[in-house]
Formats: sequence, C-alpha cells, structure tokens
Amino acid sequence: MSGKRNIFRICVNAAVFILLEVAALVMLSHNGQMQNIWISKGIHAFHAFFWGGAENIRDYFSLKKQNAALAEENFRLSQTIRAYRELTGREMDGDSIPETTGGYRYIHADAVKISNNRMHNYLILDKGSEDGVEELSGVITSNGIVGIIDAVGKRYSYARSFKNSGMVVSARIGKEGPTGEIMWDGISSNGAVLREIPHHIAVQPGDTVYTSGFSSIFPPDIPLGVTGESTVVNGSTFNVKVTLFTDFSSIRYVTIVHNTDNGEIKELEGRDED
Repeated sequence: MSGKRNIFRICVNAAVFILLEVAALVMLSHNGQMQNIWISKGIHAFHAFFWGGAENIRDYFSLKKQNAALAEENFRLSQTIRAYRELTGREMDGDSIPETTGGYRYIHADAVKISNNRMHNYLILDKGSEDGVEELSGVITSNGIVGIIDAVGKRYSYARSFKNSGMVVSARIGKEGPTGEIMWDGISSNGAVLREIPHHIAVQPGDTVYTSGFSSIFPPDIPLGVTGESTVVNGSTFNVKVTLFTDFSSIRYVTIVHNTDNGEIKELEGRDED
C-alpha cells in the first residue's frame, strides 16, 4: 500500500508543478511587454521548427514520385540522344550542348516558393539577373509550361503562374492542327480551356495540345495536355477542355527559357501599334 501511496503522491506533485508552471506563463504573458516578446519568440520558433520538419517529411515521402519522374525524363533524353547518334553518326557530350538552341536560351532553376491556392498564383525561383534571367522569359518543365517571369532581382525572380486568371498562351491541337488560346480553367489544378477553335474542325478527345510557336515567349511544340469534351460558343467556335500534363503541386525543378529575338519582335510589334 505504501508503494501505491508514493506513486500517487508523485503524480499529484507532478500535476501541481505543471499547473504552477502554466499559471506562471499566463501571468508572464499578462505582465510586461518584454515577457510577451519572449513568449511570442518561443511560439514562433516552435512553429518554424514544426513547419520545417513537416516540409522535410513531405519532401521525403515525395522522393519516390520525383524519382519516377526523373527516370522517365532520363529515358526520353536517352531516346533523343540515341536518335541523334543514328541520324548524325556522332556522339553527344556535355561540351557539345549549347546554352542557346533554336533562338532560345535555357537556364535551370529551383522553385523556392509556390502559390497554388489563389486566382493569381506565382512562383519564386532561385535564379536572377546575375544568372542571366530576364523579364518576359518563359518557365517550363518536361511536362509543359509553368509561367512567365514578371520581375527579376539579382539572385531571385518572380514568375506569374499559368494557374492565373489573366494568362493566355497560344496553343495548337496536334503538331499541325488548329490554333487557339489556352488558359487555366480557374477551377481544377490541372484543368485548362482551349478557346477559339473553328467550328468546322472536328476535335477528338485524347488529342495532344502543344504550344503553337506563335508566342514570343515559349518555343513551339511543348506538350501541354490532352483534349476532352468540346462545347460550341456563339455558334462559330469551340471551347475545348484540356487536362494539363503539369502537376503544379509537385513542381520543384524548372527551366527558364528566353527568346533571344524577343527585343526585336517587341520592337516590330510596337511599330505596328504606332
């Protein structure tokens, strides 16, 4: 019996001690600005530690998905290199791959922050003017377009996401099909609408949609998604639902692409407006 009494006494003492500590913290929080600052800092530090740990756990469990995507991309690159070798009879090495290809300059970047739950979403990338990034550059991945660079700092840049109610990109159904304007549907993460497709052209579900090349920002023939059902608008054009290939919730690595002729194109467009 004495042993049980000792255990009970220890539990009571521990409970009293915890209550006294809580009461002391409450009293501190109501007495003096300095104490409030200390407590606030402690709470914020705990939140930061918890948030950082949660992010690390999320990144860890997403590694399998990211590795699968990298493996698929490596396979496609291997196929491209193999086709290049068969066509030219030459090997392709790192020194022979130019930074600028087909009038476009490419820069690898990491997305350090992404907004996905608004009507006007954005990305912060870890490359800036010191790395050669310029405004009005496109942001892409192997699965499609991601956004457009709107502002550039020395070491970081701000990109307007394609998941933005104000962004429209020129797109084509198939490599030689009709051209229209594609934009985010404003509802689903991977949903878009391809507009202004002529009514006399039959659109089949499952067709691949590509960038048209009529934009001064994005190169042609970047796969964007696949077509779904179509609806007639004003009796003259189709609006076509598109399921995007890009998974905006898992974007980590991107490529910044800049049209080296963009300045000349904009100058000619401005001359036409005058």
